Amino acid sequence: MKLGVFTVLFSQKPFEEMLDYVAESGLDAVELGTGGYPGTAHCDPDVLLEDEGKLKAFKKAVEDRGLMISGLSCHGNPLTPDSAFARSSHEAFVKTVKLAEKLEVPVVNCFSGTPGDHEGAKYPNWPVAPWPNEYREVLEWQWKEKIIPYWKEWGQFAADHHVKIALELHGGFSVHTPANLLRLREEAGEVIGANLDPSHLWWQGIDPVAAIKILGREDAIHHFHAKDTYIDPEMVNRHGLTDMQSYANLQDRAWIFRTVGYGHDMKEWTDMISALRLVGYDYVVSIEHEDALMSIEEGFRKAVENLKPIITKEKLTEMWWV
Repeated sequence: MKLGVFTVLFSQKPFEEMLDYVAESGLDAVELGTGGYPGTAHCDPDVLLEDEGKLKAFKKAVEDRGLMISGLSCHGNPLTPDSAFARSSHEAFVKTVKLAEKLEVPVVNCFSGTPGDHEGAKYPNWPVAPWPNEYREVLEWQWKEKIIPYWKEWGQFAADHHVKIALELHGGFSVHTPANLLRLREEAGEVIGANLDPSHLWWQGIDPVAAIKILGREDAIHHFHAKDTYIDPEMVNRHGLTDMQSYANLQDRAWIFRTVGYGHDMKEWTDMISALRLVGYDYVVSIEHEDALMSIEEGFRKAVENLKPIITKEKLTEMWWV
């Protein structure tokens, strides 16, 4: 495996300065934002797709520092009833797939999107209960009319460009559990997989190790985010896991994002790394830092310090003891 970082947290650093910082930190890979919520601070498809010289220089800058690009990330909502945002999210995805092919990056990370509840809807609708019955009816309409048709078409587009789609299992979006992901994969093909981020599994009550095994059996993990979540049992009893408060309400929230090792102990993280290897995942573990209790640099350093000793890098050998 390789250790990398989602560089959106270093958006204020110029591209090559960011690469130097990542390389000096002893990492192997970078994951770059290409639009949508992550922005384009370090990787603008509009620039790189139009200028072959800039594209080659861009790729060389990464390679000269001994780094690789693990994925291009364009998280947005191509299915939202907000037509302007849906269009910009879709366009970012299309450009990102084309750029990934040119850069020989095998994975595009994004969200599945969330539709409204009917053709004339104004806002996305995220049904999470089977009763009253209209919620279940909304959910089935969304999958039949929006989610499956979109990803069948654009999953094939990605496959035609030799790129895999890694959907982040994030609450608020239609694909947010292993079961959702496998349902879509069955409809749209093996091009669809997970960008598995344990931080979003924990707050949904899903054990990441179990999720890794469920998805790994289907070879459905295309990318992995390393981010932690602290769950406050007292506040869960008050607000529930679907806490709708602002992330800024740190003392009152049921859960908050933390850097690796500050929400769950390192035994749980070693179990995840072992589970990834068990199911044959031998790609990048990409640090994502959204810890409101630490600065950008300190949260990043702590994650690196905690992950470096537990990442298994050497290739498996024969079982000499058998």
